[in-house]
Amino acid sequence: MMDHEAPTWRKPAGALLIIALIVVWCVLVASLSGTVGGWAWPLQAAFYLVTGIIWIAPLKPLLRWMELGRWR
Repeated sequence: MMDHEAPTWRKPAGALLIIALIVVWCVLVASLSGTVGGWAWPLQAAFYLVTGIIWIAPLKPLLRWMELGRWR
């Protein structure tokens, strides 16, 4: 049998933080839809492409913290 570490509180807390990050980001981006909707379609596409990807940036340190217990 393999000896496993007991799960820590960081994983469920991190999962809740990820969900909160997604919700806050969606609300922020959606709140700009009135302004963005007036832009030309290529600008709208670029905006939604960038905002659809940029929320991923904070995940790396958060996932590291969940796994190792440190931010760096």
